[in-house]
Amino acid sequence: MSDVAALAGVHTATASRALNPSTSGLVNAATARRVRQAAEQLGFTPNSAARSLRTNRSFTVGVLLPDLTNPLFPPVVRGIEEALSPRGYTALLANTDNDEAKERTRFDALRGRQVDGFIVATAQREHPLLDQAHEAGVPIVLVNRRTDTRLFPWVAGDDATGMALAVEHLVGLGHRFIAHVSGPQTMSTGVTRAQAFRAAAESAGIGPESAPATIGEAYTVEAGERATHELLDRHPETTAICAGNDLIALGALHAVKARGLRCPEDLSLVGFNDMQFADEFQPPLTTVHVPHLDLGAEAARLLLEQLDRNEEKGAPAPMAKTVLLPVLLVVRASTAAPPAQRA
Repeated sequence: MSDVAALAGVHTATASRALNPSTSGLVNAATARRVRQAAEQLGFTPNSAARSLRTNRSFTVGVLLPDLTNPLFPPVVRGIEEALSPRGYTALLANTDNDEAKERTRFDALRGRQVDGFIVATAQREHPLLDQAHEAGVPIVLVNRRTDTRLFPWVAGDDATGMALAVEHLVGLGHRFIAHVSGPQTMSTGVTRAQAFRAAAESAGIGPESAPATIGEAYTVEAGERATHELLDRHPETTAICAGNDLIALGALHAVKARGLRCPEDLSLVGFNDMQFADEFQPPLTTVHVPHLDLGAEAARLLLEQLDRNEEKGAPAPMAKTVLLPVLLVVRASTAAPPAQRA
């Protein structure tokens, strides 16, 4: 660092600030550029271990994800990284496969690496690990899902409004037999969307007998297909389905085709999330768009606020903040007016 400072013609402290993403804004732009050029010329890379010893931060954040193969999570991670990077932080990702033991192992491993905090997308409504982490004072922000005990800041899309938009769209097309294939009721997303479906159907004057629901045991294509077969066996009069997410919707589409039905001619289908490639389904999927990149970025910002506040001695801890980002309905070819009659 001294050599970089000498080559750039600045004090060592100035060179240090210029090369630190969290403090470079304090240095004149021309000076900072000169320091970076000197560092590049000398092949100098700041020592993150030494920086951690000096600041008592590792400048790493643990990110717990339930399923890396689910297409909604890559944009969440991208948003997290876009918000963390300007502050010099690195995200360390851990996939849990929705397995409690694996999640605990990954969590402990990341704590062993001295991460400064966590962004958690794996929350169940009842979650002992997170309860224990709260008692231990671990900085955590929840993204997409939350626990029933509101202990942590939480960022999500407005699920209730999204499901209401889906039901209103189908009612507007003329559907009066609308069903819901929900996600797991152990997760806040599954419960919130199911409750919103019932409320929206009731508001439209559709009684429970014409708005049945069945539960998918997971947010997967396979679970969606099984639950849809169960639903249609019991309620063959159904003309439209609101799915708990896009993967469940894809499973529902498989079930519809397996039964010799056509979408949307015989049965309309609405998903939730607007995951990547939803517009490539056959037919392209009408779905609720959730701004997943923005979810990740906002979760990262909330965590950085916590970390900065923790450095302020005696700063009071605020109540756990909730941020619901707006959603919108994207209408594609999987929804249409109901058939005039059913066979």
